[in-house]
Amino acid sequence: MSLNCNGQLIDLNTPKIMGILNLTPDSFYDGGKYIDVENALVQTEKMLLDGATFIDIGACSSKPGAEEISEEEEARRLFPVLEKLVNKFPNALFSIDTYRSQIADESLKIGACMINDISGGKFDSKLMEVVGKHGAPYVLMHMKRSPKNMQANPKYDDIIQEMLYYFSEKVQEAYGNGINDIIIDPGFGFGKNINHNYEILKNLKLFHALKLPLLVGVSRKSMIYKKLNIKPEQALNGTSVLHSVALLKGVQILRVHDVKEAKECVDLLETLH
Repeated sequence: MSLNCNGQLIDLNTPKIMGILNLTPDSFYDGGKYIDVENALVQTEKMLLDGATFIDIGACSSKPGAEEISEEEEARRLFPVLEKLVNKFPNALFSIDTYRSQIADESLKIGACMINDISGGKFDSKLMEVVGKHGAPYVLMHMKRSPKNMQANPKYDDIIQEMLYYFSEKVQEAYGNGINDIIIDPGFGFGKNINHNYEILKNLKLFHALKLPLLVGVSRKSMIYKKLNIKPEQALNGTSVLHSVALLKGVQILRVHDVKEAKECVDLLETLH
């Protein structure tokens, strides 16, 4: 498996790390740390040196209960930082965590190479068309409802079956919009309770039936810290455990806060193989 990112062919036969760069004041773990341009530059350099292949930049929080910000505010937070990052790290691969077509369009013009959409195109019907026009890879995530209300007692008859059906439909929609490189993200914590999350993790291999790369984002999430009765700041060890489980189940991309530790998981398990 491979991805075409701005003309670079990224081989996914060895799992890759996607480092998280939150430009938000209210993200659940590191909100406010990197809203300053200089801090964002320093953190990006650190993640790249630690082994990140992709840097995923988000300017609109999607934590449970998060209020939606305006498109103008998202642009104000994102574009100045993205321009500086692309200028300083011209060979880096930047993914943009957005569900808005205009934000995606401008980001790809600036130099980003990938769009990470939590909504699967539900929040903006033009988003997939924009991604297809640019020939960019597209992270297709599963989520019930919206961040503001997604954790209000989510229910499923058969969560794996429902998700596979959802992805089958959405993949065809993405292909129909000219998107060639699609990455599947089960959306841990997005409209799922803790039991749902572990049911998905247990059955990750079933998603390989879609014959597309899998991305997993469990880094420091509530499925770890609530289960262990700790805080997100204390959830690095638990994160590494679940990263290892995901890698053993064939995941190609880990989306993480802590790049060095995730890369160590990849390197050690690759040695086993």
